[in-house]
Amino acid sequence: MAVGEGGKNIASHPHSGSDNNQKRKRNDETQDEDLKEDFIMFKDTLIALKIMRSQFPMIEKVVVKPFVLRSQLYSSIKDRTQVDRELEDLRKEEVLRIFKLNTGQDDNAIMFMDDYLQQ
Repeated sequence: MAVGEGGKNIASHPHSGSDNNQKRKRNDETQDEDLKEDFIMFKDTLIALKIMRSQFPMIEKVVVKPFVLRSQLYSSIKDRTQVDRELEDLRKEEVLRIFKLNTGQDDNAIMFMDDYLQQ
């Protein structure tokens, strides 16, 4: 039994249990919000890629499939770290293929795996 100042039993204090439950509830709500933000960001990354892909110029005699530069994606979505994480997840799931460009700049071309396989 925990005894506080004045010999009162702390464990049976009316607020001690509810404070812990409220803190736990707040932590659970914070984690839920974080998961929602991650999910929304994932959707934003994928949607941005699909929109940019749809805007890729289609020229009949050119056989290059649509691709998006990583720098273009960064300009559309504010959190670069989250974009990098989501791109890596999509790459591991074989949704995307990421190519290192030999342009002298640190940039990558991002292509949907379906487009890559059709090429």
